[in-house]
Amino acid sequence: CFAIGIMLAIQGIETLKTFGAQSQVILGIALSVTREFSPLIIGILVAGRSGSSIAARIGTMNESQEIDALQVMGINPVRYLASPILIAMLIMLPLLVILGDFMGLLGGAVYSYIDLNISFAAYAERSFEILSIDDISQGLIKSVVFAGIIALVSLSNGFQVSGGAEGVGKATTRSVVMSISLIVLADMIFTYFLNR
Repeated sequence: CFAIGIMLAIQGIETLKTFGAQSQVILGIALSVTREFSPLIIGILVAGRSGSSIAARIGTMNESQEIDALQVMGINPVRYLASPILIAMLIMLPLLVILGDFMGLLGGAVYSYIDLNISFAAYAERSFEILSIDDISQGLIKSVVFAGIIALVSLSNGFQVSGGAEGVGKATTRSVVMSISLIVLADMIFTYFLNR
C-alpha cells in the first residue's frame, strides 16, 4: 500500500497541476486510500496468499480422508476446521487494512514531501482534518465482507475437492479466481451505495 500511496501522489499532483491545486492532493490520497485502495489491495493479496492456502489445505485433507476421519470420531469438520478460519479472517483482514491505510498515507506523504515540500506534520494534520470516521469505517466494513468472501469461497472449494492432487490444484486456482472476482464485484457495489 506504500507504493499505492506514492502512485496516487504522483498521479494526483500531475493532474492537479493543470488547475494549480497540487496541495489538494492530500484530499485525494486520504480518501482514495482509506475508502478504496487499501481494502481492495489487501483483499486481493489475502485472497491470493491465504485463500489459496486454505483451499489447498482443506482439499488435501478431504482427499486424504482426514475430514471423513473427523466425522467418524464425532467431530463436526465445519465447526472444527471452518470456524477458526472464518474468525481469523474476520479479525485479521480489518487489522491489515488499518496497516494498509497507514502505509498508503505514508507513501503519499513521502512523495508529497519530495515533490511539493509538504512536511510530514502538515500532511498528517491535513489528513486528520479530511478523514472522518465514516471514511475509515467504509474501508473496514468492506474488509469484513472481503474476509467473509475469501474464507467461504476457499473453504467451499476445499471441501468439494475430488480427483487427487490435480483436483486440489484446480480447487486452489478456482478459489483464488472466484474470491478476487467476488471481491471486485462487492467493492463496486459498496462504492456505488456508500458514495451516493
